[in-house]
Amino acid sequence: MRFELLKVLLVDDNQHMRILLMEILRAVGVRHVFEATDGVEALAVMRQTAIDVVITDLSMGPLDGLHFVQLLRRAPESPNPYTPVIMITGHSTERRVNEARDVGVNEFLAKPVTARSVIDRLTQLIENPRPFVRSGNYFGPDRRRRDSPRHPGPWRRGEENRSTYVDAPSETKFTPRA
Repeated sequence: MRFELLKVLLVDDNQHMRILLMEILRAVGVRHVFEATDGVEALAVMRQTAIDVVITDLSMGPLDGLHFVQLLRRAPESPNPYTPVIMITGHSTERRVNEARDVGVNEFLAKPVTARSVIDRLTQLIENPRPFVRSGNYFGPDRRRRDSPRHPGPWRRGEENRSTYVDAPSETKFTPRA
């Protein structure tokens, strides 16, 4: 996997965490790393630079990671609602993971992170991008990790209901932005 063309935005109010993540990214060849200390600053950076991937902390102020992703996905003035997002937190309860999933986070990492876990999530985003879904009050990557026949109910999305996918082609390719 070649990462040198990626533009990655790190969003965390903890400078030490940003430095750690930057070192991990640089070690695998990412040359373009941008920083923000909260969601407000992150949106400003994204309006100036075409970001390929966001890695954000959950807990920070004044705009935390959940609200930042919610604005990124749904606000009319969003710089790019399709930007892949990895959320990192030291508060990885099931409730928090579900909240992150439900606002449109692509991948989730619990602290303390390892270089391998960050690289694995980044690789997952690039090699296996999930199609985006728009339904009711949700817009973001398809929340299902697998097509499970265990859910036979009337709300199961199958091939007959691909219209809910925003990027309906069966193969979504990840291309770093210029």
